[in-house]
Amino acid sequence: MPTDTVPTATSKELVIRVLLAEDDATISEPLARALRREGYDVVVAADGRSALSEGVSQPGPDLVILDLGLPLMDGLDVCRGLRDAGVFVPVLMLTARTDEIDTVVGLDAGADDYVTKPFRLGELMARVRALLRRGPETPSRTPGSLRMDVGARRVFLHDKELRLTTKEFELLRVLMREEGRVVSRETLMREVWDSWYGSTKTLDMHVSVLRRKIGDDAQSPRYIATVRGVGFRFQNDLQD
Repeated sequence: MPTDTVPTATSKELVIRVLLAEDDATISEPLARALRREGYDVVVAADGRSALSEGVSQPGPDLVILDLGLPLMDGLDVCRGLRDAGVFVPVLMLTARTDEIDTVVGLDAGADDYVTKPFRLGELMARVRALLRRGPETPSRTPGSLRMDVGARRVFLHDKELRLTTKEFELLRVLMREEGRVVSRETLMREVWDSWYGSTKTLDMHVSVLRRKIGDDAQSPRYIATVRGVGFRFQNDLQD
C-alpha cells in the first residue's frame, strides 16, 4: 500500500485523463486521490473487462495504470487488447510479481514501464510524470534496414513498420541518435526513465525485448551492441 503523500499540484492548462485499473481498494483509493491532487482526471476500473472497455472508449485515457492481477481479465490481456485496438498511450503496470520472466512478458505485451508492490507513492508519481512528458522532436530518418521517423514516432525494419512501446521507442531513439558512439547505462536511464534509483535492471529487460522486436541477436548484434561495463552502441550495418 502506498505510504507517501504528493503535494498539491499547480493548475494545468490541459486536463490529463488517467485510467487506473486496480481491484484492491486499499491501493486504488489513495492512489486515485493522489492523482487527482496532481490535477489528473482519474477513472477507476475494478476489473479487466471494465478496464479494456474504458481504455478503448472515447475520449480515451492519456495514460493507463494497470494492475497485473485483475479479476475477469488479466492485466496482460488488457494491455494486449488495448494495443490490438490501436490504443498506444503509455501503460504503467503494477505487479506483485518480481520474477524477471513475468516482467519481460509484461513489457512484450505492450507495457511501457512497471512498478512492483509494495511501492512508494512518490516513485510511482515520478514514473507517471516521466511517461507523460514528451519533448519536441525533429523528424529524422536513419538509412539502412532499420529506419526511424522521430516526428511521426514510427520505426521501420525492411520497410515494415514495427510496433514499439513508448519506452522501447525512446530507448531506440537515443541509441540511434548517437549511432556509432557508446551510450552509457546512466545516460540511457536519465534520458528514457527520467528518474531512477540505482538499479538498471529495467534497462536490460527493455533492451532484451527491443532486440527481439528488431530481430537482433545479443551474441552477434547487427544493431544494438553491448559494451560491457559501460552501456550500448547502435550500429546499422545491415543494408537493404
